[in-house]
Amino acid sequence: MAARGFLVASLLLSCLAVTCYGVTFSSLQRTLLVTASPTPGQVLKAGEDQKITVTWSLNQTFPAGIDSTYKMVKVKLCYAPISQVDRAWRKTVDNLVKDKTCQFKVVAKPYSPSNNSFTWTLERDVPSATYFVRAYAYNSEDVAAGYGQTTDAHKTTNLFEIQAISGRHASLDIASVCFSAFSVLSLGGFFFMEKRKAARVSK
Repeated sequence: MAARGFLVASLLLSCLAVTCYGVTFSSLQRTLLVTASPTPGQVLKAGEDQKITVTWSLNQTFPAGIDSTYKMVKVKLCYAPISQVDRAWRKTVDNLVKDKTCQFKVVAKPYSPSNNSFTWTLERDVPSATYFVRAYAYNSEDVAAGYGQTTDAHKTTNLFEIQAISGRHASLDIASVCFSAFSVLSLGGFFFMEKRKAARVSK
């Protein structure tokens, strides 16, 4: 009876540890096959309606049932090592709770072992950097249970670049000019009305 109680307590502590501290990336198996449409070295520009198509499926070389706990897949855009140098806010940490490698959500979908695809339009706030795509499989407790990525284990192959929006846009300039003109006219109208009011009082 005591042994059974100890086992239950151990299981509870293990679950609590996973919930509070997360799992480590090194403990996950690469059970998903992931591909993305950008070619190696391709440069994409954020904010110009450019798209990335991502596909993923179960790696069939693993034993049947390896995905029995998978409930959800979350696909993310991740920084390559070259874009993490001297940037602590992008740092890779083995503990997934603290890891900053993959900061941009592409999509989250219920898990299916095959025929998964999603086309994502690059968001305007994606910074200039070198990237790859990674997909995590999550269990019913929303804990990572497997993964796959478009690059190798060292994150040096099949990388692509994204250039952030730079410079000023005509639409912003026009809006700025209109707002400034409206402000000047409003201020002039205010002083004119105040002057007329003061002239009436003086009479």
